[in-house]
Amino acid sequence: MTKGETGYETVIGLEVHAQLRTKSKMFCRCRADYANAPPNTHVCPVCLGLPGVLPVINQQAVEYTIMTALALNCDITECTKFDRKNYPYPDLMKGYQISQYDSPISHHGWLTLTLNEEEKRVGITRVHLEEDVAKLLHRTSPDGEAYSLVDVNRSGVPLMEVVSEPDLRSPEEARQYLIKLHSILQYLDVSTANMEEGSFRCDANISIRPEASSELMAKVEVKNMNSFRAVYLALEYEAKRQRKLAAEGKRLLQETRGWVDEKGVTVSQRSKEYAHDYRYFPEPDLPPLVLSRQWVEQIRSKLPELPEARRDRFMTDYGLPVYDANLLTSSKAMADYHEAFVVRATGEPGNISKVDSAKIGSNWLLGEVSRIINADNIDIVQFGEKVSPERLARLSALNLQGIVAASTSKVMLEEMYNTGKDPDTLLQEGELSQISDTRAIEEAVSQIITANAPAVADFKTGKESALKFLIGQVMKATKGRANPQLVNQLMKKKLEGK
Repeated sequence: MTKGETGYETVIGLEVHAQLRTKSKMFCRCRADYANAPPNTHVCPVCLGLPGVLPVINQQAVEYTIMTALALNCDITECTKFDRKNYPYPDLMKGYQISQYDSPISHHGWLTLTLNEEEKRVGITRVHLEEDVAKLLHRTSPDGEAYSLVDVNRSGVPLMEVVSEPDLRSPEEARQYLIKLHSILQYLDVSTANMEEGSFRCDANISIRPEASSELMAKVEVKNMNSFRAVYLALEYEAKRQRKLAAEGKRLLQETRGWVDEKGVTVSQRSKEYAHDYRYFPEPDLPPLVLSRQWVEQIRSKLPELPEARRDRFMTDYGLPVYDANLLTSSKAMADYHEAFVVRATGEPGNISKVDSAKIGSNWLLGEVSRIINADNIDIVQFGEKVSPERLARLSALNLQGIVAASTSKVMLEEMYNTGKDPDTLLQEGELSQISDTRAIEEAVSQIITANAPAVADFKTGKESALKFLIGQVMKATKGRANPQLVNQLMKKKLEGK
């Protein structure tokens, strides 16, 4: 970054849209699970926007929105209403969207981030409810002409919007905010929050301002980001682009830009709308909605244990360090898997305590299990379909009993994942159990000493690395099955001539 590009502060606010896990759509009885359905099969006159139809509010969608707002420490409005948001896009069947404007379901909340071991509170402006739009599928004809198809299945699906205050100061803070919000929605079970399927979507508003100034330059909205990584990269690019223009004395435009992942750039799409451009007015076909305090408190009583509370419990009940607890509880599915492991691993064999089994489970999940998940680009739920917590606990027990060596247990985990077999079956099918027979290990040690005279000579001159080399050769010869403590003991005995 050049000298002229420094001296600016980045200001970011995020608008997150999450589809809600209701059975039916927001204002009609059409099924909301459209993802794998043939185009235009989950439709009716209401979501097609035909004349003369009347919308009816989905109560479950309102409840899910209130749940989310309470989890985000928001104030719940006593009387809310829906509004018409007018804009002429081809994916909007009625020519307007039923949304909320000046009286949303909730407002004035906050979410806490932990950044560099320090906590930062990010304000939540509002959590409101609206309907999703149809989906445009862009195609090119054989003669090169571009055209679009409209799939109305998504139109009318309940869509919750969480709007943050412009409290984020870097792309990394924005990414951490999204990860935290994503985790909360999964814990609440109000949304699948699947970014690849579009059920968790983010638009980012980013501006810069001179340091020590409160006056923002033009606001840019960035769209088309479908992963946490894409949000981070798009905001990194946009912050640098705006700084460069400001340093060159060029005018920054208030506009909407799209992220092009393949090229790593944002491109201009259109000028940014203001609120008055949408010509909001109250939805005449829906009455104001009164949210009784009794109902709100009933919903509050049903809130599940949220990520921060679960993290604290993992630290208190299981004695896990904050690093482990944070990683394990950032995903509800990962935390569920870990707790199921602890239940099965605690007790016999070896009278393993709950604290010890929790740490063993953490080591597995944050080590070998995470390696497999990342390598195959899957999640813990998909991993659990192959290797259940019960099977992982059994593998851990075989290792603790000395039946399977630590190195072999890692190989077995890979085999369990690839084949779906349990550890006992793998033991029966192959030579995987740990060798603890003294005579067998003595024979392997003698063979390695005979075959590696230079290393033996090095050991006798005081080189400790030679001992590690010779032990490694024994482990290699036994395919990692030899008891390492016994190998170390017998190797030293042989080398020292005892």
